[in-house]
Amino acid sequence: MDKGQKFSVWFFLGALIFAWLFAEYIYKPYAEKQGEVPYSEFLADLDASNVEKVDITEGRITYAVKETTSPDKRPIVGGVILSNKKNKKTENLKSVVRLTDPFLIERLASADIEFGGIAKHDTIIDLFMGIMLPLLPLMIIWYLIFRNMGGVGGAGGIFSFGRSRAKELQGEMTGVHFSDIGGAGEAEVELREIIDFLKDPKRFDKFGAKLPRGVLLVGPPGTGKTLLAKATAGEADVPFFFITGSSFVEMFVGVGAARVRDLFDQAKKKAPCIIFVDEIDAIGQSRMNVYNGNSEQENTLNQLLAEMDGFEDNNGVVIMGATNRPEILDQALMRPGRFDRQIQVVLPTEEGREEILKIHTKKVPLAPEVDLRSVAKVTPGFSGADLANIANEAALLAARHKAEKVSPNDFDLAIERVVAGLQRKTPLTPEIRKKVAYHETGHALVACYLPGSDPVHKVSIIPTTKGALGYTMQRPTEDQYLVSENELKTRMAVMLGGRAAELLVFNEPTTGASNDLERATETARRMVIEFGMSSKLGPVRYAAPAMMYLGGATHIREDTGDDTAVVIDAEIRRLVTEAQEHAINILKEHEKILHEVAGILQEKEVINHEEIQAIVDRDKVEAQSE
Repeated sequence: MDKGQKFSVWFFLGALIFAWLFAEYIYKPYAEKQGEVPYSEFLADLDASNVEKVDITEGRITYAVKETTSPDKRPIVGGVILSNKKNKKTENLKSVVRLTDPFLIERLASADIEFGGIAKHDTIIDLFMGIMLPLLPLMIIWYLIFRNMGGVGGAGGIFSFGRSRAKELQGEMTGVHFSDIGGAGEAEVELREIIDFLKDPKRFDKFGAKLPRGVLLVGPPGTGKTLLAKATAGEADVPFFFITGSSFVEMFVGVGAARVRDLFDQAKKKAPCIIFVDEIDAIGQSRMNVYNGNSEQENTLNQLLAEMDGFEDNNGVVIMGATNRPEILDQALMRPGRFDRQIQVVLPTEEGREEILKIHTKKVPLAPEVDLRSVAKVTPGFSGADLANIANEAALLAARHKAEKVSPNDFDLAIERVVAGLQRKTPLTPEIRKKVAYHETGHALVACYLPGSDPVHKVSIIPTTKGALGYTMQRPTEDQYLVSENELKTRMAVMLGGRAAELLVFNEPTTGASNDLERATETARRMVIEFGMSSKLGPVRYAAPAMMYLGGATHIREDTGDDTAVVIDAEIRRLVTEAQEHAINILKEHEKILHEVAGILQEKEVINHEEIQAIVDRDKVEAQSE
């Protein structure tokens, strides 16, 4: 048999079913009709004593006619002289459709004719199919279940649950190098040392230095942790085993631990190599949170701990993990000797953002006036994935407008689309349009008149797909790593500037400020319980541990007393109320400008930085002249 051909049980079963159907519904009816005679002829042969033997089945009677010989030695069957012996067998057997005849058995017995019945399953195929057909649905269900668990044979067969599902790539097959990654900074420097270990271990052996067993990449989503792991394998030119943490755990107990063992066995054979486990928190979660001591997740983690630093050495095998939830990982996994290094993969700096934009715009035709440094400057807090999305959105916008090159305006619209959402044509009534205009103008003017606030880039009252009826976009001038108490209060005042404008002009708030209130309240809550910025509560942290990189609302510790919780609520309310009053006072002082800018916004729908700054500067000059 050719090596490329494989035996298939389904082809075999299909052939058996086809053979049975052919024999049952084609061949047998055809053979029976060849010697079929009317029932009257059967009775005539019976009366003439020409019948030798009768076989009775459920719906048919088959009988053999007596044979005699003519004077010239030719056979006579049923009174007919045959010309040759070729048709003897065919003419000797006759069949007839069985009719209801209550006297048939009595007549056969009185004529002393041998008779009997033929079993229903008269062939091997019939017997086989009688057994197989009831089992066929069960076999199909069995096959589908085990195929979803890894196939029915071979490396992923039903007896191979413990085989690792890691994908192996040679270093050059990853197709990624550090030159393809921008903004990595110190993470790249630390990873290059791992590469040097893998490429030239003797250089470190003479100093007694050992290869790090594990490297943990930690950082927010979208910062390129997986990409850095692939680049490390590509630069080192060593085999690269890639698997996700969730791939170890199955419904069967012991499968995860078996897969860990198999993964390391494969890696040892290919050493030096790199094992990369993405989202390692799926199996590395702290055992303090596992209440069942025999859980599958704990068994898998125990096997991983033993493989990383057990009795056997893993010379030349480096395990890399990536997570955005390091706070939930087991301490035994984080100790030296297992994950020797933790590399922080943080959000890129301004220079890093520019490098990332250059990489993602290599094949994008940019207009001469496009300044990627300016785009990087106005995108602080953006991850590498966000910047790649911005570059792609700008290219899509240029293609949609059938432009020759991507312009700065395309980048501006791309940033707005990522931040605020896609603009949608939703008709607003004049009354709602007016309220939205005053709301957004309130945000913008409070930001313009408060020192330390980020500059206003654009104000719009065009609804977006993210549910906003308008938006005020601010763009910081530099990356901020520390924020003071006064700066946080300024941010809260800007957040509540829209609600302040509604109260000042319409004497009532609207639901449009719900998100502003949410963000302002959360900022005040963090100031009180997390940053210790309350004089009544003092420098005490009341916040419960939060997810480090995934964010989420800040909650109070469970051991906080009721009296303290009341004071915390009062302090949060005080900070939010003071921010709103501060915004109202600023808008009252510049109410004339508020009406002017809101009127322009209702007419033009969009005001950019230059237009609103010109109005504010003019107002400041007039105020000084008075």
